[in-house]
Amino acid sequence: MSFLKNISTSSSTDRELANAYRDNGDLKVLATLYGRYMELVYGVCLKYLGDAEPAKDAVMQLFEELVDKVRKHPVDNFKSWLYTVAKNHCLMQLRSNKHKRTVDISPDLMQSGEELHLNGELHKEAEFKKLDRCLQTLSAEQKQAVELFYLQEKCYNEIVQITGADWNRVRSLIQNGRRNLKICMEQAMPRENQSAI
Repeated sequence: MSFLKNISTSSSTDRELANAYRDNGDLKVLATLYGRYMELVYGVCLKYLGDAEPAKDAVMQLFEELVDKVRKHPVDNFKSWLYTVAKNHCLMQLRSNKHKRTVDISPDLMQSGEELHLNGELHKEAEFKKLDRCLQTLSAEQKQAVELFYLQEKCYNEIVQITGADWNRVRSLIQNGRRNLKICMEQAMPRENQSAI
């Protein structure tokens, strides 16, 4: 813990943070390090998994993997190492889900670019409205944690500082909030589809 007293985690190099975490196992240090590259990890996961929800799940699963991996493996270039870990995680996930995956031939593919853009924009607007309604159904704590993590793109460490909740509580609020949001969004879908007919 002497590392944390002597040096600010925000101004430390990746290697210093990785070494500090390896020495003391403080998850706040790991969260700071991971927080620097969460956008990169999300981008990699989105590219390979092709869908926002599985990509967000993978970002959280990868953090949990790093809890052990960073302690066991000395890393010289954390960013490129993390990119490889994220890519491999996604490839393993795709392999394990291969038998479940089907090709989606959507009528949208038959539309012109202009129609597709317009439909896409309308769909996004409907999704945002639905998301906003569903956010209101969460508990105040879950809503705050979810908004900070997904909408304001704060890392766990920053959310801990903002809310005063401990790290495990923040993780639980985000996971449960996301699950409740997903359930609400799925329940809202059939009603909205019927009203559109």
